[in-house]
Amino acid sequence: MMILRFAQPWFLLGLLLVAGLIWWEMRSRRRERAVAFSSLTLLGDPKPSWRMRLRWLPKAARLLALAALVFAIARPQSGTASREITSEGIDIVLALDVSGSMKAEDFQPHNRLYVAKQVIRDFIKGRTNDRIGLVVFSGESFTQCPLTLDYDVMVSLLDKVDFGMIEDGTAIGTGLANALNRLRESNAKSKIVVLLTDGVNNRGQIEPLTAAQVAKTLGVKVYTIGAGKPGNAMYPVEDPVFGKRYISLPNEIDEEVLQEIADMTGGRYYRAQSEQMLERIYNEISTLEKTKVKVKEYVQYRDLFGWFAAFALGATILSAVLSGTWFRTIP
Repeated sequence: MMILRFAQPWFLLGLLLVAGLIWWEMRSRRRERAVAFSSLTLLGDPKPSWRMRLRWLPKAARLLALAALVFAIARPQSGTASREITSEGIDIVLALDVSGSMKAEDFQPHNRLYVAKQVIRDFIKGRTNDRIGLVVFSGESFTQCPLTLDYDVMVSLLDKVDFGMIEDGTAIGTGLANALNRLRESNAKSKIVVLLTDGVNNRGQIEPLTAAQVAKTLGVKVYTIGAGKPGNAMYPVEDPVFGKRYISLPNEIDEEVLQEIADMTGGRYYRAQSEQMLERIYNEISTLEKTKVKVKEYVQYRDLFGWFAAFALGATILSAVLSGTWFRTIP
């Protein structure tokens, strides 16, 4: 970005002198006296020559020279601005429950997993300088996407997440431990896990609170989200005789454990009872975990004094040449 400035702008007041001289010159021209004749009929219809029409050029050149000299003394400078941007990136691992209970369709008109993927997709696209990874869990857990800055690849791998990828069940502790393993060697100043589940830990060899203790030791903040409306929810079931039908089952979310995980690690627990609530939750987490960006701006200036001084000298020489040749006056 180009920046123009004057190092000594108060010298620009000299332009008032130039303006005063222009005003005086125009006023003097109006008061010039002509030679008195008793009659002009003997002169016919005289037409002014080109010299008469351009006789103002030497004075105009002198005034331009004076104006250019004023600009030169004010030291005009041009500068080029450059920015140095440094950011403290955040490493984020998203832990997503893909157990069969996520088929519940209480987030109408879609099931919980579909809605969670849509919201997480927007969350990923809303980040800029943060590495994001994805861990899925059910009866077991595996890494769907390691920490990356390639958000397009991340979204593509998210789209492939579906039911049946892992043996069914809800291994919350194992899912959290797997997410922590992704962050174990991270050098990021801030490390967080966003864990979404709709059930109670019933599989795996690692207890959720044991994994939370590890997170605390590693300095990882865990945000937990319980997905599902209170009461019963409708689950689709494939019946070999009657085809697809729905059954009503109670929602079982271990909110006490999820709250304790969040409290232990310095995060927060949220309950999402609709798609809109889930969107607000991820937006709030995104706001709480903003990447800090520091911007330092540098400007390098170079003087333009020489250009204006050269112009003033050239205009002075031009005025002198014109006054001594084509527009020479006889005293």
